Formats: sequence, C-alpha cells, structure tokens
Amino acid sequence: MSSHPIRTRFAPSPTGVLHVGGARTALFNWLYARKQGGVFVLRIEDTDHSRNSEESKQIIIDGLHWLGLDWDEGPQKGGDHGPYYQSERNAIYEEYLAALEKKGFLYEEHGAIRFRSPRRKVLLEDLICGNIEFDLTNPATHPDMTLRRPDGSWIFHFVNVVDDIEMKISHVIRGEDHLSNTPKHLELYAALGAQPPRFAHTPLILNRDGSKMSKRDQGANMSIYPEQGYAPEALRNYLSLLGWSPKDNREILDTSTILELFELHQINRRSASFDPEKCFWINGQHLLRMDLARYRELALPFLEKAAICSESSEMLEKVLSLVKPKIKSLPDLPDWVRCFFSDEFPFEPEAVAKNLSTPQARERLSLLAQALLLLECWSASSIETCFKNRAATLGIRVGELVHPARVAVSGRSVGAGLYEMLELLGRERTIKRLLASAENR
Repeated sequence: MSSHPIRTRFAPSPTGVLHVGGARTALFNWLYARKQGGVFVLRIEDTDHSRNSEESKQIIIDGLHWLGLDWDEGPQKGGDHGPYYQSERNAIYEEYLAALEKKGFLYEEHGAIRFRSPRRKVLLEDLICGNIEFDLTNPATHPDMTLRRPDGSWIFHFVNVVDDIEMKISHVIRGEDHLSNTPKHLELYAALGAQPPRFAHTPLILNRDGSKMSKRDQGANMSIYPEQGYAPEALRNYLSLLGWSPKDNREILDTSTILELFELHQINRRSASFDPEKCFWINGQHLLRMDLARYRELALPFLEKAAICSESSEMLEKVLSLVKPKIKSLPDLPDWVRCFFSDEFPFEPEAVAKNLSTPQARERLSLLAQALLLLECWSASSIETCFKNRAATLGIRVGELVHPARVAVSGRSVGAGLYEMLELLGRERTIKRLLASAENR
C-alpha cells in the first residue's frame, strides 16, 4: 500500500429512496477501496433539515447492507474521522468558515455568507473524463457561491469539501451530474490550502429511451429488489456493468471476479442505459448458478411469507434442487412448491378444463393410479417406465397421461420434471391425488 492510503466515500442525502444511481456510485467507491486495500467511508449528508428524514437514513443504511457494501467507517461503525452525520459536525464547519474569513475570502450579503471567487481558470484532471478546464473569471457565468444561508444552514459545496478534507478522502467517485460542482470545490480546496482528492465522474444512468433516470422510473428504487427476489450478488453484477465492463465482455460475474478486474480508468464516458429485462436475466443466471445453500437462504423468506414450511430439511433441499433450474424469479417459488408440502393447493381453472374435464381423462388417471400402485420400486425412472407402458397399453401418447397427472398432483400445468416430482411426493400422496382427480373433476 502507498504512503497515502486510498480512502473513498459514499455521501448520500437522506431525502427519499436509495436510487439505483446512488447504489452504483456506492458500489464503484466500494470496489475501488477494496481493490486498492483502502477504506470505504459512509457519510450521511443531512444538513437539509426540511427534506431529510430518519426513515430515509434507515432506507440508505438498509439498502447498502442488503447490497453487501460494507463500510469501514460511518454510521453503526464509528471511526477516527466522525461524526459521520453532517448534522452533528457543525462545530467543524464553524472552524473552517472562520479560517476562510481570516484569509479574506468571505463577505456577507442579505444575511448569507458568500465566498469571494479568486476569478481564475481551474483545471480538473478527472480519472474518467480526462482534463477539463473551467473558466471561472466571469462573474456573470460564475457568481460567488453562498456557503451559509441566512437561516444559518450550510450549503452543500462547503460542507462537502470540509468533510472530504477532514475524512482524508483520497478519491471522490461520483456521478457526472456533479461535474459542474467540481470547479467550485477546487476553489475551496485552494482557499483552504488543502490538497484536493482525485476526482472520477461516472456516466449518468439513462432509461432505454435516453431520458435521465428519475426516482419514479422502472428499476430506479433500490427497495424493490429484495421484494422482487433479486440476489444482492446479481444486482452488484448488473450495476457494475452500467458504465464499466471487463475487457473480455463477460456479463455474469461474481463479486470476487469484479474486484479482480475493476479499474477506474476503464469506466466509459458514455451514459449507461438501464435495461430492466437485462437486470432480470442476470439475476436469473445467478439464481441458476448459485449453490443450494445460498439459494435456500434467499428462498426461505418467500416460502415463509406464503406460509409454506417443511418439517424436513432434507425434503426442502430436494424440492429446491428440483425446481431451481426452472424458476426465473423467487416470488414465483411458492406456487411451484406448495404441492410438495401441503395437500391444500389451488387448481388452475384453465389447466383443469384442458386436462381433467373429460370422462376419458379421468378414466386414464384411474388406470394410471392402478399401475403405479403395483410398482416394486418408487423411483423417477421406474415411474417414467410405468407411464410409457400404460400409454402404450391405452394406445395414446405419453403426454396424454403426463399433462393430466401433473395437474392432478400439483394443480398446475407447468412445473419441474413430473417423474422426479412424483418420486418426491411419494407413492401414497401421488396415488391419492390421481384418484381424487379421477373421481371429482
């Protein structure tokens, strides 16, 4: 590690939901700090009392916890550079304001404290955007900025810079919408005699139609992802690809691989397009590839919410292993597995009408149940053989037994492999359900 340790920060304002753009900013800061063996700081910029709320603070903290972005310093962790809520740092801001006043940079106007711009050109050496020169010599295009409002509240530009100095932030990685603020910040660093951090402004996240992604747009609110059954590792994967990509164009990446490959200078200047369908697909790929223990961990809240419980841990794992390759979304899981754990499950009316409504279909189920009752070995392969033999005897396609049987035992027209399902259900429950449908439907 260098003599100047890497310190990044995520500094959200608690004024509403955690936006997907904010989550990506946090992710890039976290990745860079972790990659460089540095420190990731969480700071809550809550000086705007009229818009801040305790609920929003909790939403941010919960969202970062869920996403797996652990911070080294900040709320709930502490650290040597706190407090980590700006609302608790007033004495520090007073000290820095006095320093600027002593140097002759401040004046009062209509009760507000303003910063007297030195009127120079400022060069920003951005790690993503390259070198950009800002001409701050014209008061018409660059008026003196307010540091403190007449009511005593602080302006973002001032406290943001003070905190980055105090917290020894080495790299400010933030959205490109802050690019226009940076020359103001560089002026303040110079006036305070402080070395500015390295800046890296990431591209904006746009909707597919090219419009800027707002809090109300599809996929923008981070709180929807746990509810919709997304795996945090899948969302980390997708967010990392919004503006960055590995050189080999792989799309399904675990976090350790992203950490290994991530470089700030590889972040693209072009705006990133948020594609909800691509995000959903990447989540499905992660669900498909993850080990059963992790899958079960993510699945349990959805099963518990649907009041589905298994007294047998072994049975639950067998069921999850069976349905896992088929399911694209965890909220769908209860409908796929309810029939394994309860005899009380709904029947899809369309499936019943199509597969169980005729006397012929019901008679076939009765004959199938009789054949299954005589099986010596209750296994998927022997069940499959029984189905094929019974279909041959009846002179019908095996599908004409498979589809009615599936509806009879699960209430649904789609599901996991039927023969494997029946093996797990067991002989007694299978035959009971086949005969119930043969008699009642």
